Amino acid sequence: MGFFDKLKHGLSKTKSSFDEKINNVFSNFRKVDEELLEELEEILIMSDVGIETSTYIISKLRERIKKENIKDSEVVKDVLRQEMINILSETDNELKLETIPSVILVVGVNGVGKTTSIGKIANNLRKEGKKVVIVAADTFRAAAVEQLEIWANRADCELVKRNEGTDPASVIFDGIRIAKNNNADVLICDTAGRLHNKKYLMDELLKIERVIEKELPQSSKEVLLVLDATTGQNAIQQVKAFKEITPLTGIVLTKLDGTAKGGVVLGIVNENKIPVKFIGIGEKIDDMEKFIAEDFAKAII
Repeated sequence: MGFFDKLKHGLSKTKSSFDEKINNVFSNFRKVDEELLEELEEILIMSDVGIETSTYIISKLRERIKKENIKDSEVVKDVLRQEMINILSETDNELKLETIPSVILVVGVNGVGKTTSIGKIANNLRKEGKKVVIVAADTFRAAAVEQLEIWANRADCELVKRNEGTDPASVIFDGIRIAKNNNADVLICDTAGRLHNKKYLMDELLKIERVIEKELPQSSKEVLLVLDATTGQNAIQQVKAFKEITPLTGIVLTKLDGTAKGGVVLGIVNENKIPVKFIGIGEKIDDMEKFIAEDFAKAII
């Protein structure tokens, strides 16, 4: 399957829910009026886009209808899709990996698919010809290192690991040294996901970031937050919580193939101005793709 076909297949639950409701509205309303817009707004809210973003999209839609004197409901649907693309394109979703090595720090609560995402991103980068080193710095969760090792092997990337309970910042330090010695292009660092203990997590991430800043002061650095799309609006709350702890540069959205809540992507980007950089649309190592706003919008409408 090509990317777009894979995306459509992966987003089939979101599409069937979203598109079906949208089409029902347009078949019931021949006239482009305020009642139509209210129905569309309700569908956006029910599709986990969120109240704030749904209201924003409909206000933009209302402006366009008035300004362009739109009378055709099919044109309204096209404009709706375009407004979604505008939101998703507002932020730059390209990875900034301009130095050798560059660093990707991966954060997220336990259970969102952080480990598998690291393996899949590493595989993507390796296929682009980059040499990748992965650091297993989530040293407190049982079996976290072993799980990451399985994915590192699948991606054919070197893994830096230490014993369970080792200070995470010291593992990052070792990973930086190995990345430098091996002339690696990218260093991907796993971190713990204990958001319930925000102070502890903040201290740990600050310590990790100090080590990176000291050892690789001029390096490009991405901080990617992994979110589980099946949690819907809860994912937006996780973004806000992690933003308080560390400066985020991008989102990795997992498990989109298992949910009808894919509309949450719009709320995440619009409310936080943080780009989605990768989306997971399956279990296999190749089932993570760089996010393309236009393809996403076309796949759900």
